[in-house]
Amino acid sequence: MLAGLQSLHPRLIDLSLDRISGLLERLGRPQDRMPPAIHVAGTNGKGSTTAFLRAMLEASGARVHVYTSPHLVRFNERIRLGRAGGGRIVDDETLRDAIAEIERVNAGEPITFFEVTTALALHLYAEHPADYALIEVGLGGRFDATNVIDHPLASVITPVSYDHAEFLGDELTGIAAEKAGILKRGRPGIIGPQDEHAMAMIQLEADALRAPLFKHGEDWTSHRERGRLVYQDLDGLLDLPLPRLEGGHQIDNAGLAIATVRRAGLNLPLAAIERGLAEVEWPGRMQRLKSGPLVALAPPDSDVWLDGGHNPAAGIVLATAMAEMADRVPRPLVMITGMLTTKDPHGFFQPFADLARHVMTVPVPDSHAGFEPAQLAAVAMDAGVPARAYPNVRAAMLAIAENFKGEVAPRILICGSLYLAGLVLKENGPQPV
Repeated sequence: MLAGLQSLHPRLIDLSLDRISGLLERLGRPQDRMPPAIHVAGTNGKGSTTAFLRAMLEASGARVHVYTSPHLVRFNERIRLGRAGGGRIVDDETLRDAIAEIERVNAGEPITFFEVTTALALHLYAEHPADYALIEVGLGGRFDATNVIDHPLASVITPVSYDHAEFLGDELTGIAAEKAGILKRGRPGIIGPQDEHAMAMIQLEADALRAPLFKHGEDWTSHRERGRLVYQDLDGLLDLPLPRLEGGHQIDNAGLAIATVRRAGLNLPLAAIERGLAEVEWPGRMQRLKSGPLVALAPPDSDVWLDGGHNPAAGIVLATAMAEMADRVPRPLVMITGMLTTKDPHGFFQPFADLARHVMTVPVPDSHAGFEPAQLAAVAMDAGVPARAYPNVRAAMLAIAENFKGEVAPRILICGSLYLAGLVLKENGPQPV
């Protein structure tokens, strides 16, 4: 459906607001006609924080539009339309009609894939009634196609770290400045845990805009205590159930979502926050795969986990989560990893040096520029993790089953790329709730 529009611009990414702004003008500025928006940027945790926000808002009875990227299995996943009783991803017919309208209005002008996708989402959000829109940045912030929302309810910045150096540079302060570009004059900014230098740059940007910040560690905190999530801000303390999403980092992501709904003045009842924590879903991010043809290949009683994390900060988060699991239920850890050539595999693998028994490297889907498995295995070994190349996930699973005969069942982590995660979900099938 998108092939014709994609052919109008040779690059998937070309950071600029000129093309998207012109297209939206010709569409009648849908960004001004859609429901009040919360804009989410950052390096890691954008998707999880957005998922928590959606779950809490929907638990309160709100209709919530959601725009995220990339998709895992189907393009439609990027655009979720809010409705009473819970939103749904856009159906093919609605999407096809919207694409035809975008194509007519664009009239052959150069446009990138992400700009088309963003225009589609904003156009549909303006045409379909809802109470809120959650808009996740694709890349960076300041010149990202989503940064056309002038008066968001709030701007949210999750932890900033190194990624997409070819577009954002390799200086953390510069990356933070790009992420902080979503802050708007006089509108609140809710800030997740940050490196001190990144936080200083975000504060500098906020001061120039007189945008009040609500910062982790100063204005709000969240932590795990006695099997509960404890959240505290200037308005008091909340004693909450642990989030459904696995990993200690999800305590921070959940806290950031809670801070956002409170600072944005949404006044959600406590029951909606609790239900949101319990019912949140976010496939491909520390997701336990419990059944399916790929899982069936693993040794009996194995744990199989899937996560699309792909940068050094994600490596630290995943290694920490695996270590916490090992403390509770000891199992040898085996990784199945594929990664794009634009990423830093050495930095990703380093946190696993004393944790993973072995890395099985595999290709990412053919349509993306990924490391050759042998090359990726060499990087893993240089980072201190034994590794070997395999042609695909199925072959890696079969090798694990052969190698662990008569041993304690392993914990298997499939990771390194959202594209690989999408391929696994497609091949392995839907998971039980």
